[in-house]
Amino acid sequence: MKIGNNPANGIPSAMKPLVGISCCTKQFGVFGMPNHAASDTYVRATDLVVGGVPVLLPANGPTADIETLLDRLDGIILTGSRSNVQPTLYDGPPHAEGTHEDPNRDGITLPLIRAAVARGVPLLAICRGFQELNVALGGSLHQRLQDLPDRIDHSTPMQPSSKVRQGKSHSIRITPNGWLHKLAGTTEIAVNSLHNQGIDRLAPGLVAEGVAPDGTIEAVRVVATQTGPVHGFAVGVQWHPEYDWTVDSVSRRIFVQFGDMVRAYVREARRISLPAAAD
Repeated sequence: MKIGNNPANGIPSAMKPLVGISCCTKQFGVFGMPNHAASDTYVRATDLVVGGVPVLLPANGPTADIETLLDRLDGIILTGSRSNVQPTLYDGPPHAEGTHEDPNRDGITLPLIRAAVARGVPLLAICRGFQELNVALGGSLHQRLQDLPDRIDHSTPMQPSSKVRQGKSHSIRITPNGWLHKLAGTTEIAVNSLHNQGIDRLAPGLVAEGVAPDGTIEAVRVVATQTGPVHGFAVGVQWHPEYDWTVDSVSRRIFVQFGDMVRAYVREARRISLPAAAD
C-alpha cells in the first residue's frame, strides 16, 4: 500500500490518528438547505498541529452510532458554535426568543462526551464544546453572561475585522500546579472571548483550571465521573485557541499536547506505534 506524506509535518498519512470534529446544523445556499458544518480553523489545527486526520462528525442526533465512532476515533475536538446548548438538558429556563439552538448537535455531542470520557478517548472541548462538556457531566450554564450584574461582557465583538473579533479580550487566572499552569508556564494569560453562555454550576468531576477576572470559569479538566477516577485526557477551554495558534504559544501548545495524548491513546489502547507530530 502506498503511503503519502503530509508536507506540513512529515507524518505518513496512513499512520496518522483519526480525530473527530463535531459539526453543527447550518443552512446554506439560496434555498437554505441543511448542512453539517465545522469551521476550517479546527480542520487546519488538526491537520497541521495535532497531526491527525480530521473526521467531521455530523450533527445527526439520536441516529448517531456513538460506539462505532469511538471504536474508530483516536481523539475528539468539540467545536464552538453560534448555537446554545438546550436549557432542558440542564434544567435551565427557556432561552430568550431568537436564541439559536441545535438539538441534533446536542443529541450526539453529550452522549459522545460521556462515552469518550468513560473509554479514555482524548477530548479537547472548545467554547460551545466546553459548555457541552460541563452539561454532559452534570453541570449547568448561565445563558447570557452579559446580562448578569457582576460579569463582564464575554460576547463576540460586533466588528467586521477578524483581528478585533478574535483578539485578546481579557486575562484569566490559572490554577497553580494544574494542567493549564504546567502547559502555559505562568499563572495568567490573555484570551479571546466570543461567547454568551458560561458555566454556572461546575459539573461533579470537573476542576477549574482558569478563571476570568469576573469569576467566570474559562478552563476545566475532567478528573472523575460517577463511576470513579478518569484515566484519560479530557480538557476544555472557553476561548478559541484555533484562531491564533500560529502566533500564540499557549494556543499552539494546547493542540500539540492534545496530539501527544491522542498518540499515547493509540499506543496504549490500540497497541499501535505512531510518529510524533512536528512542533
